[in-house]
Amino acid sequence: MDEQARESQFHIQCVAGDVGKYCILPGDPGRCEAIAQYFQNPVHVRTNREYAVWTGSLLDEPVSVVSTGIGGPSAAIAMEELANLGVHTFVRVGTCGGIALPVRSDDVVIATGAVRMEGASREYAPIEWPAVPDYHVLSALVQAAQDLQKPWHAGVVQCKDSFYGQHSPSRMPVSYELEQKWEAWKRLGVLASEMESAALFAVAATRGVRCGSCFHVIWNQEREAAGLDQQESHDTSAAIQVGVEALKRLIAQDRAAR
Repeated sequence: MDEQARESQFHIQCVAGDVGKYCILPGDPGRCEAIAQYFQNPVHVRTNREYAVWTGSLLDEPVSVVSTGIGGPSAAIAMEELANLGVHTFVRVGTCGGIALPVRSDDVVIATGAVRMEGASREYAPIEWPAVPDYHVLSALVQAAQDLQKPWHAGVVQCKDSFYGQHSPSRMPVSYELEQKWEAWKRLGVLASEMESAALFAVAATRGVRCGSCFHVIWNQEREAAGLDQQESHDTSAAIQVGVEALKRLIAQDRAAR
């Protein structure tokens, strides 16, 4: 066994056997228990800092849900330490704000790529490298959304480090850059904005593991600016169901391949 896997991981404080090989990654620690209820026999393993760890099973395969906190740096730490323990498949289930006008509150967005407007991924890959999900995880997420008949979109998302740089760009000293780039994302058809996927895709590629992302749309500030109807929504159940169903598909596919 790799020496790293013998020891308790520094931040998540887990050891080999605490987690399954398949893992869902929400940001919010408070969301972990709700996701774990979709598992068979879920158990709270431990919580340290922003990292809440639950483990159960899907299709008799051990699986885990581990929160990552907010942003790329803490998400990268979680994936690094989980990979040390043998996790090979990750599905981020998070929240986002819509950018493209067809993206409504309560929709599910599935990332086909991520704009690297953050810092963590730059310590893994040169900026010319595109942050994209694993094809099999992406396909499983799309198939899950279709089968569950959830309203969904698949496309590029934008990742940033500053929540308020997005929502209050005009008061930032670099407003000229933030506002012009936001307009570029709109013109390029970027679907939504979030904070973790670019870093996770970079870490996954570096570590040789699989990762994909899906999100619950809370709000779309561009629809609001255009005077279009919408309601703020914090019910993440649709995105959670898509993520869990995708994980089941991946487990079944891996068994068939073996």
